[in-house]
Amino acid sequence: MNENSQQAPWYRQVMAVIPRHVYLKSIGTTGFISLFFVAYFYLLKDPAYPPTVMPRILLDRLIGFQPLTLPIYLSLWVYVSLPPALLATRRELYGYGMSMAGMCLVGLAIFYFWPTVVPASHIDWARYPDVDLLKSMDASGNACPSLHVATAVFSGIWLHYLLRRFGAPLWIIVCNWAWCVGIAYSTLALRQHVVVDVLAGLVLGVLAAYLSLLGRPRSSDAFFIHAPPG
Repeated sequence: MNENSQQAPWYRQVMAVIPRHVYLKSIGTTGFISLFFVAYFYLLKDPAYPPTVMPRILLDRLIGFQPLTLPIYLSLWVYVSLPPALLATRRELYGYGMSMAGMCLVGLAIFYFWPTVVPASHIDWARYPDVDLLKSMDASGNACPSLHVATAVFSGIWLHYLLRRFGAPLWIIVCNWAWCVGIAYSTLALRQHVVVDVLAGLVLGVLAAYLSLLGRPRSSDAFFIHAPPG
């Protein structure tokens, strides 16, 4: 590489990539989430078989109910939109979308053949109207694996990969993982899932992300914005 050709700061690269294929990113992400919810709620309302109640373990009993984690739980829908926003080419966008769709289809297939629910929490939800609204929309079914956790982990791994490719500083990478962990934790703190669900979602998300990133380079000049010669 020419000594005058230098990689631009990571934040300039990010700002340059976000507007690329912006309509495809926005419409694709919105459409994908909408289709997912149609399938998810269909299986939630009409399970094919009697649901299995997932067991609680010691860690479930140690984590108390924490309604203040609701914003973190809901922030997943912002979080999952970040990786596609940072992709520069249609090829990567299509590949990413197919990988995410494949992971969700695996989870939905599990929900169909093995419906599960979380055990009753014996909490007066009327005292927590915001959480009560969540419970009324997203009941305790489709528990294992937690797709909330799986999609967060999948997105977290991809964000890590992309941030490393842009040369982002360590504190940004740490913030990414703190956000991901916070989303996973909120599923337990809101009694949406138990630890077994979270672990299963973690395995699904890691496996799907690993397969989707196989053979991809850690960096590529094709996606870098170079600084002008000094």
